[in-house]
Amino acid sequence: MGSPKKNENKGFFAAMTSGFSMFGSAMSRSVNGLLSYEGVEVINPEGGKEDAEEEAQRGRWKDEERDSYWKMMQKYIGSDITSMVTLPVVIFEPMTMLQKMAELMEYSHLLDQADECEDPYMRLVYASSWAISVYFAYQRTWKPFNPILGETYEMANHGGISFLSEQVSHHPPMSAGHAENEHFTYDVTSKLKTKLLGNSVDVYPVGRTRVTLKKDGVVLDLVPPLTKVHNLIFGRTWVDSPGEMVMTNLTTGDKVVLYFQPCGWFGSGRYEVDGYVYSADEEPKIMMTGKWNEKISYQPCDTEGEPLPGTELKEVWHVADVPKNDKFQYTHFAHKINSFDTAPAKLLASDSRLRPDRYALEQGDLSKAGAEKHSLEERQRAEKRTRETKGQKFTPRWFDLTDEITSTPWGDLEIYQFNGKYTEHRDTAESSSSASNEADLKSIEFNPWQYGNISTE
Repeated sequence: MGSPKKNENKGFFAAMTSGFSMFGSAMSRSVNGLLSYEGVEVINPEGGKEDAEEEAQRGRWKDEERDSYWKMMQKYIGSDITSMVTLPVVIFEPMTMLQKMAELMEYSHLLDQADECEDPYMRLVYASSWAISVYFAYQRTWKPFNPILGETYEMANHGGISFLSEQVSHHPPMSAGHAENEHFTYDVTSKLKTKLLGNSVDVYPVGRTRVTLKKDGVVLDLVPPLTKVHNLIFGRTWVDSPGEMVMTNLTTGDKVVLYFQPCGWFGSGRYEVDGYVYSADEEPKIMMTGKWNEKISYQPCDTEGEPLPGTELKEVWHVADVPKNDKFQYTHFAHKINSFDTAPAKLLASDSRLRPDRYALEQGDLSKAGAEKHSLEERQRAEKRTRETKGQKFTPRWFDLTDEITSTPWGDLEIYQFNGKYTEHRDTAESSSSASNEADLKSIEFNPWQYGNISTE
């Protein structure tokens, strides 16, 4: 489903959507012969192909590290490298994928507004703006730590939300998450899939995201676009998410279709998002436009996609103030995710905050972070060997594998479901003891193997 009449130069976004054919993707150049390497594609999002060789010299890698990793990575071109390659902590951020899942909750007030809204189309404006908002955080170019099997992340003390995520599978790497407040429940099963293209990688969001708005019981389904990470080794790393985002109201059939424009020459089209909210019979009702790194606005439209007379473009969301010169380009909310201010009174020993490698990196000790990361990975391998020797099987504690398999644009996905045991655990912990202080919480030894269910196969 596309924007109305966009091929007839009629709709409000006709000029904008023409950017797909006019600009394509950012100008790139295969820098053959660069430092004796062949086929190194370097893309400068702010320039053209003539400065590719200069751009290739930039980036966070030291020369000797860059050379070594390029030689190593070449053999994986065309492969899924999600958990195949061991990478140095110099390219990591002090956060795990489980914590990164929680960043979607920064602007959760938009879901509160969607729940309270009586207009079914404005409901989708609020909910889809919430889905767009996380892309500001996703543009960070640091890699989060892969979670250990059984690892969790809990968040409390934010907008009345209780959030929990758990690493439910190691091969393939899969995570499940659940969040809830008085207005909505959020459930996700995620299995990232990647494809290394040389100096870039495509990240496919194989997953299912469902939001239930409690007032009317409306269920929303989200399918996001893929993400492209450019200049992995040569040049300054940057992120783009070109393609289509679709959010469907499974209760009514209404949907919103938004286009994330690809970055073009000299940054043309970068960050831009536009599209429409459609009724169940595919009639456009509201148009939406903006930039995912700045703000999103909306305006009622007619059946041709033109703004309705007497209406005006109104802002629905904008990026909150961010810290200046932050080393990892964190938002204030990202810092809250890492802090113990958002931890529950009785923190699980499997929580990501307690990872010694993550904490060492946060403190700036790269040597210790690398050693701790290696130690955790070796412990995980040893635990797996022990289970295999004893004929045992690991199953997650807080999420259950269902019989449901759903199709996504990038492959089929097994669905995990929140089983409610965590809610019982939390309520018992809160009623039986007083809150722990930060020092007490920090003293907990990280142990993701403590909570998983081990059974004999």
